[in-house]
Amino acid sequence: MNHQSGSRGYTNIKVYPAAYTSVLNHGDENEMHITGYRTSLPKFIITIIFSIFSCGLLQLVFYWKPVWCLKSTSRKCPLSEATKVLLQNPFFEAFVEEVETRKIRKHLTDILPQPAQNQAQNLSESLVHYSISEQAVDITTAQGEAKIYHQSSVLSSGESDLEDDRKALIRSQREEPSEDEKYLFRSFQHKKEVFYWDTRSNSFHTICGLEKGIELSRFYQFRGYSKNVQEIRRDVYGLNEIRVDVKSYFKLFVEEILNPFYVFQIFSVILWCLEEYYYYAACIVAILVISLSISLYETRKQSITLRDMVAHSSTVSVLRESGDVDEVDSSTLVPGDIILVPRKGCVMSCDAALLSGNCIVNESMLTGESVPVTKTPLPNPPPTEGAPITCYDPDTHKRHTLFGGTHVIQTRSHGPERVRAVIIRTGFHTMKGDLVRSILFPKPVGFKFYKDSMKFIGMLGVLALTGIIYSIGILIHVKACVEDIVYKALDIITIAVPPSLPAAMTVGTVYAQARLKRQGIFCISPQRINVCGKLKLICFDKTGTLTEDGLDLWGVVPLQDRHFLPAVQKPSELTQGPIVAAMATCHSLTMIDNKLSGDPLDLKMFEATYWILEEPDIESNELDTIATTVVRPRSNETLYAQGNSELNQYEIGILRQFPFSSSLQRMSVVTRTLDAKNMDVYSKGSPEMISSLCNKDTIPLDFHQVLQSYTQQGFRVLALAWKQLDPKVPWHHVHKVQRKDIENNLTFLGLLVMQNALKNATTPVINELHNANIRTVMVTGDNMLTALSVARECKMVPSSGKVIVVKATEPSQDAPAHIQWTYDKDKVECSPARDSSPYYQRTMNGDIPSSTEFCFAISGASFAIIRNHFPDLLPKIVQRGTVFARMSPDQKSQLIEAFQDMSYCVGMCGDGANDCGALKMAHAGISLSEAEASVASPFTSKVPDISCVPTVIKEGRAALVTSFGIFKFMALYSVVQFVSVVILYWINSNLGDLQFLYVDLVITTTVAILMGYNNAYPRLVKERPPGSLFSPPILFSIILQVFLVAAFQGLAYFSLHLQSWFDYKPHEPVPCSAGGDADDNILCPEDTVVFIMSSFQYIILAAAFSKGPPYRLPIWKNYLFVLDVIFLSACTSALILIPARWGFLKDFLQIDLKVNREIWYPLCIMGMVAVYAILAFTLEAFIVDNSSVKSCFRRLRCKRQPKNKYKLIEKEICEDKNWPPVENSEIPNNSINHSMVINEAR
Repeated sequence: MNHQSGSRGYTNIKVYPAAYTSVLNHGDENEMHITGYRTSLPKFIITIIFSIFSCGLLQLVFYWKPVWCLKSTSRKCPLSEATKVLLQNPFFEAFVEEVETRKIRKHLTDILPQPAQNQAQNLSESLVHYSISEQAVDITTAQGEAKIYHQSSVLSSGESDLEDDRKALIRSQREEPSEDEKYLFRSFQHKKEVFYWDTRSNSFHTICGLEKGIELSRFYQFRGYSKNVQEIRRDVYGLNEIRVDVKSYFKLFVEEILNPFYVFQIFSVILWCLEEYYYYAACIVAILVISLSISLYETRKQSITLRDMVAHSSTVSVLRESGDVDEVDSSTLVPGDIILVPRKGCVMSCDAALLSGNCIVNESMLTGESVPVTKTPLPNPPPTEGAPITCYDPDTHKRHTLFGGTHVIQTRSHGPERVRAVIIRTGFHTMKGDLVRSILFPKPVGFKFYKDSMKFIGMLGVLALTGIIYSIGILIHVKACVEDIVYKALDIITIAVPPSLPAAMTVGTVYAQARLKRQGIFCISPQRINVCGKLKLICFDKTGTLTEDGLDLWGVVPLQDRHFLPAVQKPSELTQGPIVAAMATCHSLTMIDNKLSGDPLDLKMFEATYWILEEPDIESNELDTIATTVVRPRSNETLYAQGNSELNQYEIGILRQFPFSSSLQRMSVVTRTLDAKNMDVYSKGSPEMISSLCNKDTIPLDFHQVLQSYTQQGFRVLALAWKQLDPKVPWHHVHKVQRKDIENNLTFLGLLVMQNALKNATTPVINELHNANIRTVMVTGDNMLTALSVARECKMVPSSGKVIVVKATEPSQDAPAHIQWTYDKDKVECSPARDSSPYYQRTMNGDIPSSTEFCFAISGASFAIIRNHFPDLLPKIVQRGTVFARMSPDQKSQLIEAFQDMSYCVGMCGDGANDCGALKMAHAGISLSEAEASVASPFTSKVPDISCVPTVIKEGRAALVTSFGIFKFMALYSVVQFVSVVILYWINSNLGDLQFLYVDLVITTTVAILMGYNNAYPRLVKERPPGSLFSPPILFSIILQVFLVAAFQGLAYFSLHLQSWFDYKPHEPVPCSAGGDADDNILCPEDTVVFIMSSFQYIILAAAFSKGPPYRLPIWKNYLFVLDVIFLSACTSALILIPARWGFLKDFLQIDLKVNREIWYPLCIMGMVAVYAILAFTLEAFIVDNSSVKSCFRRLRCKRQPKNKYKLIEKEICEDKNWPPVENSEIPNNSINHSMVINEAR
């Protein structure tokens, strides 16, 4: 029953009965497929026997491949009976985990929430099984639709073991669990995440706290747990700690030494010792010990650093069910506990939802945002018949959630009530735990270069196998002894596959990381540096990234008779009224260390009023009937110059704050003016949102025109509104009312116009990226028109291009969802200079028809609608989308994923505040932060502008080219040595011990290390470096260089036979018995000539593969490498040109001095070396990198259309003259047509 179909994301999939398999984290980026296994006694016994006969080698293979061990010792079984599980993720990784079973003191149903039945049902309908070694069988169509294949009623002979479990399977699905089973807790841990077996749904689930499916009103019913209940819950949830395991040096040593790289080196050393190559073996052992010691030290040091960074333990006040307060250690907390937050603040050890009081929190550890935020209690909506139930969600209610690892600076409460919070999540399930897990277990980088490297090593393995067969045949032909045949055949393996290759591959990355650090850019994921060399598209946040972080208040636009008045640029000159009161109160500012702190926008707005803010004393807070923040004018002269002394007593108390929400796009406060009988509501937010909450009779008639005029000039515009509450509303009612009941029927007051200037580096960097054919996109939460203005100002949108605003509308009862396409007709005129963006002026194979130059601008709301209702259109819109405005953090991540689905290699640059998800999702996320490292992104720049982006790309290209060069060199190094040994085996000779030492340590090691010691080229060019080792130019280079190497070694060997003084005598095999001297066959003219020629070849190849412009500086700028090449060339020349009387070379490097008995023959060898150098350099510089040769390769490959999805979509857009369907009346008369061009993928 092997059903097959196309594969998308997963491969090697086989369908099994539902109870055997399941899906974990369904629909999440961490989705995994799980299959149950249990030990099979016959398989286990057979495996033990083979392990004994293999002297433990089979167990070593199983250590490297746990899945093989699982399949060799276990059989598939229902998950309800599994003792081991096989987990497979979309990144083709497989993991084996042990299932533990233990008893708990209470029914699991009483501790953990009931899983969603519909979700469990959906999962059971899409179960698959992954098989690593079997033929691929996919259950996903090319369109990504699930296609379920049902099990046949007739089982094949290979599946007879499934029949044994059929009754147990049916029973586990239909019968209720017994009482004993209810007290059993079956679970396994994977990457610090615990999954438990739920007998109700017959599947594994992630242990969750109270973060999903809990009604908001239920939180206010929590009264805490007794010690006994807390201990029972701790049996399931475990300790509340984020523990980073620090392994002992012995355990690290065992793990490192069993790495295939070290095992191969140990094998090589043993082989060389048996062959009496003691010098070289000793040097390799010394290098191995040093590298192993450094690796162990660095690994343990990093673990200790991370452990110390995340470790936290404190004493916490817990409210018990009885009403008592206990002081307990934070590690004992469980979800559902009620904690009291100290008035002077603390560091949170868990995620908790705030139930009473306000907290001022610094969340920089998690988000990178240094501005403190105010947390308010969870909404407590009264039950309303027919109204939808509102459930808690950490993302939706983050303004009411205290996250673990954040610093609560101070708290505020009303009356004697303490600040209370209910624990939502603990340990690794907290937001901080998720970030730590992302550091411990980073997402694999799906970069083709690394996959190709492994394939190429496999090809070298095939070369080694060929060499083994050849050497055995030759050695048998010359009647060598069996021992010598075995040693030399195995020696071929160490020659064809160099043990130092993996270490050499990291050289370019290490140097690039050090150079980035010197420029203030820190990298916590070095493997991402090479990926940066292939970036094709960069997404930018706007505020704080493209524009200045701080906003300046440009002016206030007041209102009179439903018409806007001229802007007032000094708000302190305004007369007393609601608009000034709104500016003075509608904010989240607080005093920290006697300094006003909060959102920069709020700071600028408040400072412009020249008012002062006073907060109640924390210590006396408990005795106050109502503790409020108070604002009042500085003096009678600043705001109210009206001569009334009573105005000095004018002050406003802020009773309640509804914090800013990015989804609601507003914030509000409830205030009371001293001696006033009623309370007031002030709101501030986006003009569109505030206007929708206002009484339509108060909205200015010229609202849209004035708003558009300011936003088009790049200003950030906010609206203010106000209303008076009924005097009968008591103040304590304000603390219970829902914001939707407050934020309605407002009176529109006016506009706040904030100026947000571009950073100095923004426009030059955008131009530099466009000139390098790197696409730029703006992804912002700001207003559409403001975003468009900034995009035009920084040249992200071509000045001559047309912007089409895409607006989607949700379906209604009367009409389906639809899209409106309109030109942005009121664009701000830019400089008449020629557009600096060539993105829409490139060619793709020279045959794309002309098309109107345009790009899309779309809001987050429209993006969501198109994503849900028009998925087929999404690729086209994303392909031409340049401005994405009003995007939520989740939508930013979804956009990054959409670009990646279109084959883009995507970078993201943001300030780290609302961009954490996008920074983690992108191939290369760059966070602008003053901290040295941010857990949210692989790169962190201390320079607060986007100038770091070209730097990272340049270093990425330099590192990638260096990696390619070193890989080619190491591959050719093994080929050169392989050819040398094969030639010498023909005459029953070989390279000497110290000759190997000279080649491998003196030449190869030094040039491989110094090849990467070259700085990146200072200018970005259009063409990207290749990303695959199997690209035609690289394969062409390697193949031709191999032929050159073999040809010139053969030429040198046969030139020796033409010399009159050379008397060829076949070398007799060295006897295996005692007394045989292998040096007799090494010290010969053939060996000397081959050794000299091959030594020069190593040096020449290193120089030829050390590429310069356009990705690195010229080779002569790499002074250390040039000096090394000169020194090695001089030393090697001396070996052939040295006078015959210098006989110490005979004993040291086993050089036969007969070859330089006559000076003309050494000069002849040097002439051959010179010719080889000219050909090698010519091949690399003028043939491989020649554009005509590359074009020829493209024609030979018959590449009629590009492989990348985004190029196919771009071609489709260009060929469709009728898309997008913009209304004729909206099309300007001066629309510009031109050729739309895209470079072919490199």
